Order: sequence, then structure tokens, then C-alpha cells
Amino acid sequence: MAQAYMTESGPGGPDTGRTGSRARRLAAARFGPGTWRRGILLAVCSVLIALLMVFHSRVPNRVGNLGSLLETFLPWVGLALPVLLVLGLLRRSATALVALVLPLAVWLNLFGGLVTDKAGSGGALTVVTHNVNADNPDPAGTAREIAGSGADVVALQELKQGAVPAYEEGLAAEYPHHQVEGTVGLWSKYPLSDVRGVDIEMGWTRAMRGTVGTPDGPVAVYVAHLPSVRVKLNAGFTAEQRDNSAEALGIAIRDEPLERVVLLGDLNGTMNDRALSPVTSQMRSTQGAAGDGFGFSWPASFPMARIDQVMVRGVEPVSSWSLPSTASDHLPVAASVDF
Repeated sequence: MAQAYMTESGPGGPDTGRTGSRARRLAAARFGPGTWRRGILLAVCSVLIALLMVFHSRVPNRVGNLGSLLETFLPWVGLALPVLLVLGLLRRSATALVALVLPLAVWLNLFGGLVTDKAGSGGALTVVTHNVNADNPDPAGTAREIAGSGADVVALQELKQGAVPAYEEGLAAEYPHHQVEGTVGLWSKYPLSDVRGVDIEMGWTRAMRGTVGTPDGPVAVYVAHLPSVRVKLNAGFTAEQRDNSAEALGIAIRDEPLERVVLLGDLNGTMNDRALSPVTSQMRSTQGAAGDGFGFSWPASFPMARIDQVMVRGVEPVSSWSLPSTASDHLPVAASVDF
């Protein structure tokens, strides 16, 4: 009887057998061949997302400027990856998890360099650009904050005529040289010369250039505020006017005789946006070359895109960063460059 009892309930008995069988079934359910058959749709989604990021420039602009809209927010496509990861884990799908490596590799190839700190120290010239917002409720306070940045050159956009005196007064102590053209202005610690408006086909002045006489030689500084873009249900991404202005600005920069050129402004577009190629193809972004992170500048309450740019030609970016928010809906952005 003892032997029978041991056979039924001891090692190798029916209870243990049932437990082992249950464990094997669970292991098979989790790690068996089914893990490769499940999640095919998730794997397809991963491949499609990877293709979308690789071939974003092939997404046509003919219908609602969808290509430019995608490129404006292209880094955010990466948010789909953790979602697919969670779904793949819930489905216990090896196929979905392995396929996820492809879009992850593409995203890192496109944007991995932006998440590292490439900023150096020093610099011969520090610049700040800020869209101050025409409806800024505190222009005097915004001017004080910008004056405290320590920049050598300041460019402001969206200057409302009635608010210009407040900016002039708030910046006068730090920047004895300045000029306003239309709705953009340039302030400098160094003498300005050859200051004039730049026609970007707007009908009024929203761009200018000036020569800044630094101790290390002249620098052509452009200030620009390209037309705004909108997303409309009936029209898509309305950016035609901005695209035309970008082409006109690109021509002006191309024809600039000085070797050292700095562009400061709200371009209403990101470096990925193909429509800005007349400008971006001939200049370097300080954020991409010497920034720390993506440097998103708009909207100030929850920055989602880098549409305020510091771009250079003939000088070397040293560092690039965002300044604390002001009463504007944009963040000020700054950069230091070397000659």
C-alpha cells in the first residue's frame, strides 16, 4: 500500500505529471511555434512605418502638402514604436518584436544624433532669435529677458508697430545698434551697416539683412519670418506662400557676397521639410551640428517642432540651445559660432 501511495502522490505521480504537463502547455503557448505565427499585422505595421520614415521625401505634396506636413513632425513618428512594442508583448509575438528592430534602426539613423549633446564651449559670436508674438501681452518683460541672454546679436520677428518702442527701450542698454524693417528687427552690440529689407514676396517686409562688424570681421546676418502654415480639413497643409518665400530667401542668401552668413528667424518649417530646401541646402543648422536634443521651439507651452532656426554658412557652430519661455508662444533659441 505504501508503494501504491508513493506512486500516486510522490515524485512522478499523477499530481506532478499534471503540473508538469500544465507547465509545458504554458511554455508552448508562450514560446512555441505560435509565437511566430501571431502578430503578423503588427510586423507589417512596423515595416510600413520604417518605409514611411525612409521614403518620407517620396510622400507627394500634390494633395494637401502631405509630404511637408509629415516632415514637419517626422521625429514624432517614433511614438508608434513603443505602442507596437507593448502590443507585441501582449500578443506574445516574436514576429512583431523582431520586426520592430527595423523602424527602430531607421529612427535612430535619422534622429539618433540629435539626442546626444554635441555642444562645445566658447564661441566668437552668440546670437538669439525670437518670434515675440504680435499679441505678446508683455513686450517690455520679453525684451528684458532677451537682454539678459548675453547674446551679441538679437533678431526679433512678429514685431507689432505699437510694441516696437518697448523692445527698443528694453534692449537699448545692451544693444546700442539696431534697426527695424517692417515686422522684423536686428539688435547688435557691434556696429551695423548695409541694413536693408529683403523681398520674400510677401507684399510687406518680413525679412532683412545687415552687416555686423564684429572684432573678427564682417558677418552678414539675415532675419526672416516666413509665412505661417495651417492645417485645414478642406485644404490640407496650406504652405504655398511659405514655400514661395523660402525660394526668394534662398536666392537672396545665394547671392550674398560676404563669406560669413548667419540666418536667424521663424521659418515656419523644420530642417526635414523639403519645401525649405532653397535655404537648407546651402546652410547648416546649429541645432543639428552643435545642439543638445531636438531643440523644439513651438508651441512654447508644449514644444513639438523646431521651426525657429539659427543657420550658418562660412562659420562653425559651437553650441545651440533654447532659452526659457517668455510671454510669446515661441521659445527663443540661441547659438554660438566660431570663425
